[in-house]
Amino acid sequence: MVCLTHSLNHGSPNSHMDFLLTVSVAIRALGRNKMRAGLTVLGVVIGIAAVTTMVSIGSSAGQLVQNELQSFGTNFLFVSGKSERRNGVRQQSTPSLTESDAEAVSAELDSVLAVSPLVGTSKPVVRGNNNCQPNEMFGVGEQYLLIRAWKLQAGSFFSERDIQSGNRVCVIGHTIVRELFQTANPLGETIRVGNIPFTVVGILEKKGAGLTGQDQDNVLLLPFTTVKKRLHGSNFDDVHAIFVAAKSPGEVQTATREIELLLRDRHGIAPGAAADFEVHSSDEISKFMGTVTGIMTALLASIAGISLLVGGVGIMNIMLVSVTERTREIGIRMAVGARGRDILVQFLIESVVLSCFGGAIGMTLGVSASMGITAIINELSPGSDWPVIVSIPAAIVAMIFAAVVGMIFGLYPAWRASRLDPIDALRYE
Repeated sequence: MVCLTHSLNHGSPNSHMDFLLTVSVAIRALGRNKMRAGLTVLGVVIGIAAVTTMVSIGSSAGQLVQNELQSFGTNFLFVSGKSERRNGVRQQSTPSLTESDAEAVSAELDSVLAVSPLVGTSKPVVRGNNNCQPNEMFGVGEQYLLIRAWKLQAGSFFSERDIQSGNRVCVIGHTIVRELFQTANPLGETIRVGNIPFTVVGILEKKGAGLTGQDQDNVLLLPFTTVKKRLHGSNFDDVHAIFVAAKSPGEVQTATREIELLLRDRHGIAPGAAADFEVHSSDEISKFMGTVTGIMTALLASIAGISLLVGGVGIMNIMLVSVTERTREIGIRMAVGARGRDILVQFLIESVVLSCFGGAIGMTLGVSASMGITAIINELSPGSDWPVIVSIPAAIVAMIFAAVVGMIFGLYPAWRASRLDPIDALRYE
């Protein structure tokens, strides 16, 4: 018997078992029943794989959110009318902003780099026998692309003169190019928006799918004055929102305060009274989304971690069976000099080795699974571009947790083995 041989060669009543020898004995003992050892660690493998996968996917989602927000620019601000809640449901914002507000923000605030009013609309777009319905159809100002950090692939954006004159010009995304023009060059061509002809003057750079999977290239941009006068038939000064870019990321908070003070003054809102508008920054949105994805990741990891506890219970049950099966062996070791502490350490090491071995396999499977899931998401959602992020810290923490689980759940069987009476153990059949 391996354990007996090692005890006879190295053990004595007045000596301790060498730690490395103890590890060797523990591993050899586990190796006698490989099938049972494999089934024992299955729960730990699943737990570590699940935790690693969930945290990695959560990190990928968080990075995707940050990448998406950065597409708006790190100095982006969004001003909208005050939204209301009715019966717990967020309602559409109250129209309270005007073109004059946008002009005042641009002219009077030193912290502001660019401003663009925004007017939303929804009309079918037609060219010949082809038609489409853009996901986004906005009337914007000439500085909109600067604010959005968006570039043109071809052509030009509409000018201030187009804005002032309400010219019938437009800039389109790649999806509209594909659906209406196929392989033809759209620049200079005419499309009909709500039965009104518009000339295509520019093509936006391709962006692909957004955070929610929505096609960001299915977009049509028009001068906001044209949308109001020709599509809405309105001569009012109202706009739906105002897009703003601060001069630098460091001036976003300053720009936010200045915009709030300016609009309060223009709208005649007394200090302390509720404003009829809201100002949101990209940094604020980023922090909020980061908190949401962090909570979801932690929740998923916690749920996955439950399987680690189940795996720990499995280890404890198998170790208790092992103690019973090896009672006579334990009695022989104690008879030739092994102390209770030596027995305790050996069985504890066996438990930790089982758990860590399962953790290593689980970590490998988790990393592979996270990469595979990310690849599948990108394949099913072309253009979504989910980043592949393997959370090494999470994997390391999971491994440590696996070792702790093995130690905690192996402690009782090890203690029980160390407390056996040598004489009773030798008599055990």
